[in-house]
Amino acid sequence: MPPQPTILIVGGAGYIGSHVNKELTRRGYRTLVLDNLATGHRDLVRWGEFLLADMNFADQLRLIFRTHRIDAVMHFAAFSLVGESVTDPQKYYQNNVAGTLTLLQAMHEAGVRRFIFSSTCATYGIPTTIPIPEDHPQAPISPYGRAKLMVENVLADYDAAYDMRYVSLRYFNAAGADPDAECGERHDPESHLIPLVLAAAAGRREAITIFGNDYDTPDGTCIRDYIHVLDLADAHILALEKLLQGGGSCVYNLGFGQGHSVREVIETARRVTGREIPVIQGYRRSGDPAQLCGDASRAVSELGWQPSRSDLEYIVRTAWNWHKTDWTRE
Repeated sequence: MPPQPTILIVGGAGYIGSHVNKELTRRGYRTLVLDNLATGHRDLVRWGEFLLADMNFADQLRLIFRTHRIDAVMHFAAFSLVGESVTDPQKYYQNNVAGTLTLLQAMHEAGVRRFIFSSTCATYGIPTTIPIPEDHPQAPISPYGRAKLMVENVLADYDAAYDMRYVSLRYFNAAGADPDAECGERHDPESHLIPLVLAAAAGRREAITIFGNDYDTPDGTCIRDYIHVLDLADAHILALEKLLQGGGSCVYNLGFGQGHSVREVIETARRVTGREIPVIQGYRRSGDPAQLCGDASRAVSELGWQPSRSDLEYIVRTAWNWHKTDWTRE
């Protein structure tokens, strides 16, 4: 019986990577988790073999590819704070673009030709249609989005020149946590709405600020497409299987196709936690679209993806269970 494929998870000590690692292991894959722990967490690597390394260092990567049989690479090791990318673009282009090129070079030298890339809906910029399809014009408005788009263009060129097959997965708003509370979202600083709302519910912050209440939406607050992190993990594994079975390169949106407003998230968190959540009304932030929702029908039809966990209440409930567990460890 042939050995199960070995998957190198770059950035596997982070939020999404740790969930994908657990699910790959559950399905019988062998995993190698590469992380420099700049933003990842060693305690979230509970499955597979951990490799303390940095994708920006070619010699480290070459050694890993020489000493391990690797069938495919999943890449989660990007910095992802949009605001920080505006104030420190060098950091984002160095890691998210140059670091990815170093990783791709090591793969090319080792003859590893299957790559799953964590991309983003930020490559679309301000949407002109809702929900957003994959063929929507890509006009990112931040260095973060531009860096992701650069890598997507690089991958298309590597496919044409080197037969490196890839799947680029454009996330909308990853949310929720492992229902067993073995891994979840832990950022410093935290910028995502649901963890911030739950921190306010727990009294770990004074209030949650709503940035703008005069958008062209039913309640005046921004609408976003929240997708449960385990639904994302399923999509990654379906994309991997597509490549392992000889499928060609492709790009997929990963969203639920149905948005929820900031106020809806806060009200759902109040129901789930049974806590009062103080709210401060703030001004709009520059560059925030009124709505961001993705058309994921291509992933559904071509990969057989079925996002089944992305009900907002389930997302918030699993996140709350995780955060309560994680906060007790501090």
